[in-house]
Amino acid sequence: MSRAFVKEDGGGESLPERPVSPHRNLVTRRGLALIDRALGLEREALAAATVTGDRAAVAAASRELRYWSSRRSSAEPIDPPQDGAAITFGMLVTLEDEEGRCRRFRIVGEDEAEPREGRIGWISPVARALMGKWIGDEVSLPTGVMEIADVDTTPETEEEA
Repeated sequence: MSRAFVKEDGGGESLPERPVSPHRNLVTRRGLALIDRALGLEREALAAATVTGDRAAVAAASRELRYWSSRRSSAEPIDPPQDGAAITFGMLVTLEDEEGRCRRFRIVGEDEAEPREGRIGWISPVARALMGKWIGDEVSLPTGVMEIADVDTTPETEEEA
């Protein structure tokens, strides 16, 4: 086998940087706790990889640590207003379709978005369609037209992270 394309030094040091969003880094209090947790885990991973001399693991943990450090330094924690008159960041929105089926979405930061769990990033098309609207308004989504049935301004707690 030709060794022309095999890296002799074990590789791992030249991992590309994780892309950082050009948007503001809005986060909920839960999102800030998640970033802090990720930083702690990556610090531990880096320390463990350094002790074992695993260069690939050092490179990977270092890259993740740079990413999460950048996200932590740019984080803008936002709590939803308690007297909301319009849907905004951090709110939990319940939508109902014509057949009475409900969907719930909490508008969160990019790094904490988990659509399957109902957390959507504030820059997503669905979140942008909801922003500025209120109970009773209709929104046109890829799945059809839905009515805003309820809005909860209570922020998620850090314990839910």
